[in-house]
Formats: sequence, structure tokens, C-alpha cells
Amino acid sequence: MDPISITLPVQAVETTMLASVRVAAFLVIAPPFSQRVVPGFVKVALALALALAVAPRLDPLPSDTTPTFVASLVAQAVIGGALGFLVSLVFSAVQSAGNLIDLFGGFQLATAYDPMTQSAGAQFGRLYQMTAMVLLFASDGYQVVIAGLVRTFDALPLDALMDPGALAATLTTGLTQMFLAALQIAGPLLVVLFLADVGLGLLTRVSPALNAFAMGFPLKILLTLTFGSLAFLALPGVVESLTGRSVEQMLGVLP
Repeated sequence: MDPISITLPVQAVETTMLASVRVAAFLVIAPPFSQRVVPGFVKVALALALALAVAPRLDPLPSDTTPTFVASLVAQAVIGGALGFLVSLVFSAVQSAGNLIDLFGGFQLATAYDPMTQSAGAQFGRLYQMTAMVLLFASDGYQVVIAGLVRTFDALPLDALMDPGALAATLTTGLTQMFLAALQIAGPLLVVLFLADVGLGLLTRVSPALNAFAMGFPLKILLTLTFGSLAFLALPGVVESLTGRSVEQMLGVLP
């Protein structure tokens, strides 16, 4: 029996490889795929599947030499990593809001190591982050993120390079918006906790024997749990808004 020979066009294979490198670098950094609960082989399979779907509409990249092709692979990895970091920066606002609640509510003392993110965090920070990831999958928000990634191949072909100036400007804007979004999510609760501290301070000045600050710990825990739950109910709308903003951030660095 004669062996079966399969001939593949070299340019099509190279184009698929370059596209898969950009997608894989994006999935490693961008949420929700960057979480450790998503196995590595799932990320690789998804990157190859998206690359095969996108490759037919991409122009082949002329690469006559191996160093040129390797340089193109590195460029695609940098582009995918930069786009993934922009998305991660946007969604980090939710975890930052939870960290602010932990800090002002006194829960920061119960910080523990989170093996899923390989970072230390307290209760509300981890709760808000995990809820945001679940909402991304439950609301099909991850499809919007992937659709934005696919659109980058139209605006930034394989033979184009990302503008460093536009990337730096977008990163600066994204960092500012991240802090602003975190304050918008946790701001009302932070104001309540601050006023509670002020009230306890005034009560201590009026009657030092009451030891108001000893009463303040359970009071702040009660306020944090009550108003933190109300802020938790607003997360679906917040995640929906952040999903659209993450796509705008990705497309904002493209020419």
C-alpha cells in the first residue's frame, strides 16, 4: 500500500502559525482565559481554531528566510500580549474595587494566597474578581472580547507593526480609567465607611470611656457586608460596560 502524502501550501501554514501566535499570546494574558482554571491545552486548541478561521482572509506574509519568519512570530507575540494586557487592565478595575473595600472595611487583615491568580488577596477582592469572570462566561461577554481580537487582524495585518506611541497613550488612558472605574464601583461604600470612622472619632472625643473604636470593628464589618452586597448586585452591569470598553481599548491602539 502506498503511503498517503499530504501537501500543504507553505504560505498558508505560515499565515496560520502567525495568527495563532497572536491569539495564543492574547489568551494567556486577557481575562477570562488567563485564569489557571482554563487548561493550557484548551488555550492552544482555541488559538489554533481561531487562527484557522481567520487565516483564509489574511494576506500571506512574504518571508523568504527563517530569521524574517522568526521576527514575524515575535512581533505577533508582542502584539497579542499588548492587546491582552489592555483587556486585563480594564477588567482589573473590578478586583481593585474589591481590594479597596477590603482595605477600608478591615478585611485586608485576612489576606490569603489565591492559587487561581497566583496572588494574595482578601475576601471582597477575590469575590469580585471571580464573579466578574463568571459573568463574562455566563453573559457571553467573552465572545465580544474574542470578536474584538478578530477585528484586530483587519486593522493590523500580519505585516504591520503596532504604533508604540498609540500603545503608550492607550495604556495611560486605560490605567486612569481603571482607577476611576474602581472608585465608581466601591466609592459609595468607601464614603459610608469613612463617615463611620469620623462618627466613631467624634464619639470617642465626647465620651472616651465608651471605647468607641472597639465597637467600630463589628460595626464596620456589618456596614461592609451590607453595602458591599448592594455593590455586588451592580456587577452584571459593570462587567457589561467593561466588556465594551475593553474592545474599545484594543481597537484604540490600531491605525
